Amino acid sequence: MSFSDTLQKMPVTIPIFPLEGVLLLPGGDLPLNIFEPRYIAMTKNAMGSDRLIGMIQPCETPDKITDEACKPFYKVGCVGRISSFEETADGRFLINLRGLIRFNLLSHQMTDDGYRLAEVDFPSYARDLKECDQLPDELKRPKLIEKIQVYLGREGLSIDWDAASYIPDQRFYTLLAMICPFTSAEKQALLEAADFKERCKMLKCLMDIACADDEHKSYTERPC
Repeated sequence: MSFSDTLQKMPVTIPIFPLEGVLLLPGGDLPLNIFEPRYIAMTKNAMGSDRLIGMIQPCETPDKITDEACKPFYKVGCVGRISSFEETADGRFLINLRGLIRFNLLSHQMTDDGYRLAEVDFPSYARDLKECDQLPDELKRPKLIEKIQVYLGREGLSIDWDAASYIPDQRFYTLLAMICPFTSAEKQALLEAADFKERCKMLKCLMDIACADDEHKSYTERPC
């Protein structure tokens, strides 16, 4: 199954892997270290079928529910295909998920192996399987490179800019959105953005807000 697959080839039931603060986007790559027995079983089953796993975030709840089985999930996730697989000497699985398409979560139930199978719906996100529209000039990298560098420096992150110069804008911004340390709610907002262009606008806005907070703090801390 490739990134260009049609909706008709997508299953109605997929295993889901709930991880708070982890974002998978269409076209992005997510490396995962699988070590819990239930998720090892999930990965084995996925490898034996269509290699698909859905990533979804547990909702942030004000009452801080600690029982994972009782935590609600956000209603939108992203399914990825296992594009690489390695088993370590101590029995862990190192996999890479390539993001394919977002989904709406309809229902889910626990399997005997302890992971969840979910009934999902894809048609709302058919645009994820198509090429993205050209970005407007104000969202292209030459216009945002300084802001991105300031934000990454603020967060203690670095990028090989020589290597990044060869990455198309769509893939660059997708990976940037996935690695930036936004809150779970902010990451969910990026996932649920209407399309790639809107996601880029939101990404720029989140970086602007973070950098503006630093500028405001620096100004208010100046001696009178």
